[in-house]
Amino acid sequence: MNPEVALPILIPLLSGAFSILFGRSIRIQRWISVVGSFALLLSTLWLFHSTREAGFVVMQLGGWAAPFGITLVADLLSATMAVITGVIALVLAVYSLPSIPRGHEKFGYYPLFHLLLAGVAGSFLTGDIFNLFVWFEVMLLASFALMTLGGERAQMEGSIKYVTLNLFSSALFLSAIGLLYGTVGTLNMADIAWKLSQVEHSGMVNVLAMLFLVSFGIKAAAFPLFFWLPASYHTPQLAVTALFAGLLTKVGAYAIYRIFTLIFIGDTDYTHTILVWVAVLTMITGVLGAAAQFEFRRILSFHIVSQIGYILLGVALYTPLAILAGIYYTVHNIVAKTNLFLISGITYRLLGSYDLKKLGGVYKERPGLSILFLISALGLAGLPPLSGFFAKFLLVKSGIEISAWGATVAALAVGFMTLYSMMKIWAEVFWKAAPEGVDTARLEGKVEDKQLWIMLLPVVALAAMTVLLGVFAQPAFELAGDAAEQLLNPHLYIEAVLGERP
Repeated sequence: MNPEVALPILIPLLSGAFSILFGRSIRIQRWISVVGSFALLLSTLWLFHSTREAGFVVMQLGGWAAPFGITLVADLLSATMAVITGVIALVLAVYSLPSIPRGHEKFGYYPLFHLLLAGVAGSFLTGDIFNLFVWFEVMLLASFALMTLGGERAQMEGSIKYVTLNLFSSALFLSAIGLLYGTVGTLNMADIAWKLSQVEHSGMVNVLAMLFLVSFGIKAAAFPLFFWLPASYHTPQLAVTALFAGLLTKVGAYAIYRIFTLIFIGDTDYTHTILVWVAVLTMITGVLGAAAQFEFRRILSFHIVSQIGYILLGVALYTPLAILAGIYYTVHNIVAKTNLFLISGITYRLLGSYDLKKLGGVYKERPGLSILFLISALGLAGLPPLSGFFAKFLLVKSGIEISAWGATVAALAVGFMTLYSMMKIWAEVFWKAAPEGVDTARLEGKVEDKQLWIMLLPVVALAAMTVLLGVFAQPAFELAGDAAEQLLNPHLYIEAVLGERP
């Protein structure tokens, strides 16, 4: 028994259930949300410690040995993703307290918030391809309900685009699972990987790989099926958007890392060459979309797309250094991207708009908030010594090492375009004077807003993490390097789940 691998799933499920039980009291639901999120963070730290000690933590549910039972398994990648899930859950639980309207709280915000966290944690920790599908559906259900809370026209339009593409992705995913089961006769990912390694690679396996790539690519908002994301992520409450931006799209990227380092590695010249093209085109189209926007959340939403391209480039180049960089980049991006969305929510509270033309004067009246934005923005753009610089530097270096010149040039060019977009936000929102006719009473501190300080706490914490990830990059590199080594040696995962194979 290794209960620590199940707790990150059970705790948010219990938090959601208790939130429903005390549905009449918003105050109790808020306490449950914060305490439950803190407990989730503690459980993921326990899991991370166990995984760091043992390499893998495996639990066979119900005592049924793999591949016949349901397996939960954590390696360093999934344990790291679980920890960052706990961190984001806690900061968003705190940020939600003053920012979520009472009507949303009354109609199930907290149960849905924790159900979504359970889906994210379940996706990171499952060792079974069908249960990965189940957790994806849990996330889709919770995210769709969170997106439509409020029932505004823009929310409904965004939700329809969101759910339509994701249902198509789910249908494709389920079809691919059926074909894969028909090919190898198992759903356990370690067993699938072992059986595929014993047979000659065929065209059918490449077809399956592409089906999974398209399905996970839609979830991750990769090129060319990313358009649902900027069309929908700007519509819900900021805490919800930040949760989606920080964690939800990364689950799709995680799934690509998992199956394209464990299962579909028999013909990497074919599969990973396509991945390189997908990564490069995702980077370019995302950043071009961001450069064309003039609305705070839409710029950040398009940047999610371009950053997914960087993350996918790590597994696409498929070298130890590239995968190390991809893992480090994922953690850095979750922290920085979540924080930028939270800051956009605070500026909206101060000035009442997300339109850059209607914003301004924040630096003069709120220099602290401006500096916090600058830390996350420059981190995202990749300026030293912040975390984004080291992540991009390692990706570029790994591209040069294997002479992937096109991808390397694209990564550098997209980095400059990202800096341009971030400076556009800085110039319009923080640096220039507030436009005439804009109510700046809150910005100038003439209106008492004690709840604003509660919203600032998570922002300060995430900005500090962005700095620390850069200043103390060496331990993070060592961890990401060990995780990359596990991914590039899939027999370790197979042995941990199935035992030694003859």
